Amino acid sequence: MSAAISMPVQAVDHHQTAEHAVIDVVATKAALTASPGRSDEDKARDASRKPAEVLAYLGLKPGDTLLDLIASGGWYSVAAAIATGPEGKVYAQNPAAALQLRDGAYEKEITERLAANNLPQIEQLNSEIADLGVPDDSIDVALTALNFHDVYNGFGAPAAIGMLMAVKAKLKPGGVLGLIDHVGDPDGDNKAAHRIDPALAVAAAEAAGFEVERNDALLAGTNDDHTKNVFDPATRGKTDRFLLKLVKPE
Repeated sequence: MSAAISMPVQAVDHHQTAEHAVIDVVATKAALTASPGRSDEDKARDASRKPAEVLAYLGLKPGDTLLDLIASGGWYSVAAAIATGPEGKVYAQNPAAALQLRDGAYEKEITERLAANNLPQIEQLNSEIADLGVPDDSIDVALTALNFHDVYNGFGAPAAIGMLMAVKAKLKPGGVLGLIDHVGDPDGDNKAAHRIDPALAVAAAEAAGFEVERNDALLAGTNDDHTKNVFDPATRGKTDRFLLKLVKPE
């Protein structure tokens, strides 16, 4: 079953023991801002993408292992590596098709971004989703940001469910997959707009065997027309986004 919530994420409870404490939002934001390897452009995206709040909401802890699924240029991979710290591990996964998009722009971008940040806890996985190359039951948190719509709209619900099941196999029992995407109009042409109806994503996640919590508040955009293409200059970077917290049953 899915549960919708609307309250913003709060900072970690400091009364938790360090062993089990979720990353501290304030400290993580400060670390992201102070990081010398992150460009000013990358830091500017923090205001709308809220990486510290998102990763805390998903339950990321210092030292955790995170899988950034279809990492593209690696923006979230770097943010997650800073958040989980030097004792953690981040897999930045990209299938060959993603790296070849835009004449190889994503491959160039992730190579340059990882070199600039010099974070040895990041490991690139240039692999297909069906053959990720990591052990089953080994991932604490996985994340896929702004690309589930491409899988669902391009290849259909069965392929999207298959993708989610492949990731679920890699999660530890109780592990979490965070799914972020652009909100689409249920009656709109979401394939053309590069969006998805959140209800379809929830249904796919439940079909894949996840427990689903839906958060419409954390990444909400204002005055976003859900029928507009996300690459429209008036819309780009300002879309209304939903966040699903998908939990693998214990």
